[in-house]
Amino acid sequence: MQCQRCLENLKGVISFGPMPLANAFLPENQFSDEYFFELATAFCPSCKMFQLTEQPDPKMMFHGEYAFFSGTSQAMAGHFEKMARTYLENFVPSCQEGFVVELGSNDGIMLRHIAQAGVKHLGFEPSSNVAEVARQNGVNTLCAFFGEATARTVAEEYGQADIISAANVMCHIPDLHSVGKGVQALLKDKGVFVFEDPYLGDVIEKTSYDQIYDEHVYIFSVQSVANAFSPCGLEIFRVEPQTTHGGSMRYYLGRKGIHDVQNSVKKQLDYELALGLDKVETYQQFARNCEKSKRDLVRLLQQLKGEGKRVVGYAATSKSTTVLNYCGIGPDLIEYICDTTPLKQGKFSPGMHIPIKPYEQFKEDKPDFAVLFAWNHAKEIFAKEKDFIAQGGQWIVFVPEVKILSSVENMAKDVA
Repeated sequence: MQCQRCLENLKGVISFGPMPLANAFLPENQFSDEYFFELATAFCPSCKMFQLTEQPDPKMMFHGEYAFFSGTSQAMAGHFEKMARTYLENFVPSCQEGFVVELGSNDGIMLRHIAQAGVKHLGFEPSSNVAEVARQNGVNTLCAFFGEATARTVAEEYGQADIISAANVMCHIPDLHSVGKGVQALLKDKGVFVFEDPYLGDVIEKTSYDQIYDEHVYIFSVQSVANAFSPCGLEIFRVEPQTTHGGSMRYYLGRKGIHDVQNSVKKQLDYELALGLDKVETYQQFARNCEKSKRDLVRLLQQLKGEGKRVVGYAATSKSTTVLNYCGIGPDLIEYICDTTPLKQGKFSPGMHIPIKPYEQFKEDKPDFAVLFAWNHAKEIFAKEKDFIAQGGQWIVFVPEVKILSSVENMAKDVA
């Protein structure tokens, strides 16, 4: 196996087995044609990149029926509004002169605030149905993948950008070199390339293996990001830990020598060395932790089934696909999964084919237990679902460990 970034030999970490596309919720008549690939991970001792060894064609994952819309979460809406304000206050010279570009702009959840401020902007969104929603929200959106060629075309038409932003997108892109060259072509000399993604340190510490699925070809650390973009003339000058998606990191990069490198970079690199993110042994222990989590979750669900308890899933997330298929959990153990996304309702979960029901059914049914697949939105969900606990319902979580939560007061603390 060779590293997708530096082509050096990889060290295998763990295979989660045959895996369908994480967002490929499907009707029953498509079960026989379902696509699977091996979801296997590896670590590069040379450039320190944690990665998938195989990823499906991006066009299979991002298309006209893509089932993820960022705007469905109030917490994320607030997060992106704050992000937009940070850009406008710190990196955009003026409404007349500024230009903001976002990669993987989804439904325009961040760029609409840039648009409302009257700043020139452009979003890259390869999923046509999501791009259309963004346009309806007043966001100038190009339905395309970002790379060196498209960046040069945009630079010729629009000029260079003050900010090139990406959120939960860079980890989707195998060819980081093309992105780096594209950033070089499109970014102003003093411009900033800023992106955030799930952070490897959090994944290792919390055993949050559900962050690993088809779209996430990489799980980044500060060290691996520095190694990935240095050949393109870009350096990290600031990092900011984020609580989103169960633990993320925001990276600020610019042309080498332009921005003062802040102490936050050294501090995070020191933390990564202390955690052992540069050592193969750390990932071998992570694999053992994943296997224990799998055993504990299956054992708990089988015990509840034996006691005649009703268990459902809460939120048909991308991450749930990894958990369900790796653990072999089907409708025999989880009756259905409720979700608020109309595009998923009436279909079945990828691979394990658990029915996806409207959220309203969860409210009406009053099941005994709910597996919280959207654990990274726990605070928002627990505030919303106080009646579930009041009526005797209990939550099952699997990050950072498998446990049952029945105390409203301790819920957010237990999954933090």
